[in-house]
Amino acid sequence: MEMSVVLDGYSFLECPRWHDGRLWVSDFYTNQVLATDGRGGTEVIAEVPGQPSGLGFLPDGRALIVSMRDRRILVRDDSGQLTEHADLSGAVPSALNDMVVDERGRAYVGNFGFDLMGGAALRDTVLSRVDPDGTVTTVADGLAFPNGMVILPGGVLVVAETFAGRLTAFDIDADGGLSGRRVWARFGEPPGTDDVETAVARLEVAPDGICADAEGAIWVADALHGRLLRVRDGGEVVEEVTARMGVYACMLGGADGRTLFACAAPSFAEHERRAAREAELLAFEVAVPHAGLP
Repeated sequence: MEMSVVLDGYSFLECPRWHDGRLWVSDFYTNQVLATDGRGGTEVIAEVPGQPSGLGFLPDGRALIVSMRDRRILVRDDSGQLTEHADLSGAVPSALNDMVVDERGRAYVGNFGFDLMGGAALRDTVLSRVDPDGTVTTVADGLAFPNGMVILPGGVLVVAETFAGRLTAFDIDADGGLSGRRVWARFGEPPGTDDVETAVARLEVAPDGICADAEGAIWVADALHGRLLRVRDGGEVVEEVTARMGVYACMLGGADGRTLFACAAPSFAEHERRAAREAELLAFEVAVPHAGLP
């Protein structure tokens, strides 16, 4: 499959979102949220000193931006002003991570659960819901590094549990609660250790960012093996795309929804990425267009 480089020279790109004809993406260590038309034109959308991550959009079009280190969600108005939407510092044990926002403006947000970059032991954590008024509720627990998320048509939330090597699904209830927890796809057995280095060596797939297509399949960025996997409910891998370096997130977009954007970098370790400017935004053309959220 032919690959093109859309952007290069960044620190660590994550959480791509196609919105109003452009791809929005967070660059961790420059503390910037960017938007690109996919042809090289780029605008700095926001400066987030607390390190931007998950992105989403309220029904009125305002952007929600995860501020990882201070565990807040910010809202960006039409003028570009950032204000606090929600403070999760008392609700989660560690840095915030990825996020998906539903059609009613409810944001589902993951967190690391432990100090990944500081060498702490692996620890399960919670998934939080932030309602449009900023109220924070814990909606699931016992998740092994909840990372990328999608909402499939029909109201099913799928969460990538990176350090368990699986995608986990929930039904979204009318009140925003989650029920019917089940494994959507399993990539081998969980590592069975709380040591990060050992876990990394044992994982067959480390699902990071994910996005869904119109046939109900999910594209998975495999954070450890430099590839994107297209997976069906039940775990069947029906397509694989190889990148030239690690891939950490993906998003279907473009005018027809068939451009698969991928956030790539040589590694994910902060001490290797913070000063480097080697991250790229890649693009591949695929057959089946985008569906669901984000």
